[in-house]
Amino acid sequence: MKEVYDYIIVGAGTAGGVLSYNLTRAGANCLLIEAGKHFTKETFPATEADASAQMYWGGGMELSYNARMAFLRGRLVGGGSVVNQALMDRFDDIALHDWRDESGIEFFNKGEMAPLYEQAERMISLHTFRAEERTRNAELFARGCDACGYEWHFLRRAQKDCAFSKYNDCIACLGGCHRDSKQSTLITYIRDAEKEGLNILADTSIEKIEDSASGVLLYGIRKGERVALKAKKAILSGGAFGTTTLLLKSGFKKQLPSLGRYFATHPQFMFFGLYDEIINAHKGMFQSVASKDSGFRAKGFKLENVFAGPASVAMLFPGYGADHLEFMRHYNRMTCAEVAVRDENAGEILVDKKGNMVVKKDMTEQDHSRMQQGVEVLKEILAASGAKRVIESPLYFGLHLMGGARIGVDPVAAVVDPDFKLKTQRNIYVCDSSLFPNAPGINPALTIMALAHKLSRQLIA
Repeated sequence: MKEVYDYIIVGAGTAGGVLSYNLTRAGANCLLIEAGKHFTKETFPATEADASAQMYWGGGMELSYNARMAFLRGRLVGGGSVVNQALMDRFDDIALHDWRDESGIEFFNKGEMAPLYEQAERMISLHTFRAEERTRNAELFARGCDACGYEWHFLRRAQKDCAFSKYNDCIACLGGCHRDSKQSTLITYIRDAEKEGLNILADTSIEKIEDSASGVLLYGIRKGERVALKAKKAILSGGAFGTTTLLLKSGFKKQLPSLGRYFATHPQFMFFGLYDEIINAHKGMFQSVASKDSGFRAKGFKLENVFAGPASVAMLFPGYGADHLEFMRHYNRMTCAEVAVRDENAGEILVDKKGNMVVKKDMTEQDHSRMQQGVEVLKEILAASGAKRVIESPLYFGLHLMGGARIGVDPVAAVVDPDFKLKTQRNIYVCDSSLFPNAPGINPALTIMALAHKLSRQLIA
């Protein structure tokens, strides 16, 4: 603990990458800490199974307290930006208005968020898909939407030179992009921050944080050995699970009664359409279209055209033995789409007596209602596209983990002040999806980056 850093950033994901670059470039002595490994395009795992085991918490998934909902969370330098599909959407008036109402924070509006979005977008290459780039999976989804009179749109993704014409398949990006084409923070921010002098400590789990007048102390474990680190200020960017559990383990619950509460996700329900023709949904662009129907937005759900590798699809299908084998024989004749719900922030993140995270997250009546409406529409679309059979997965996933340390002006209902500082503390900041007042119903990556730019400007000033 000889060196005292200006900033220690805990969590090298979407927000942590942006913060480490901006602060280091401004001249600060920064240390970026990550519990997972530091991969490069040359060292990303070669197989789907190895990627799940090495790049995700829980060996691929974590489960709620009753094992009814599974959560996906990246565990590596670059975090979720390395393993997600890098979809980049700005929040609409609905999401920002709801955030403003829930938090009491006035900067949640399009006018003040626009320059932050622009700054985030300037740092990455963005591509909006075109008709000729669609896979057969996407074509059939769009055909079904058109037949039923529902709106859809082409997605915008952070990518550069994916070389689909050379038969690259971006489904492999779920295990890290071996071309560095996906615009993760690993290659768009962290790599350049290292050139500016950023220090990175991977394979390091921070277990406790203490604040004092002289700075922040962090205690953790690195490769089996205990470490102690000191900084003038700390920024927690470990996401809803990582940031919240660290604060809970550090004893802040007594001072911050809402810590761990208001946890939300975007629960996603997977459906497979089985066709007579060969689809090969695993080839080419993994995800290029989605619903864009204002009626769906008002009802609190959206539909996304997706797919997964064979190991993941096998896990999603119920049954055993011959039935399961027969299902997987049709892998190349299936399409897949999901219903994603804008759920209520009624969940809670806890830590048990052994220090293990416990997630209490059940579907509310509103969530079930929104899910059922979405399912009815999706089945209609799949049937209209020519599916001979529609197969529903019994598992559902909580993606885009949000809340637990939410931002706001209320001293009781919120955990973090509008200036991103942890309430009751002077040197601890929070910047990640744990801040979210509620679920926006929109992919959160770009907004997480925008908020990281806002905090960066504040600290640099």
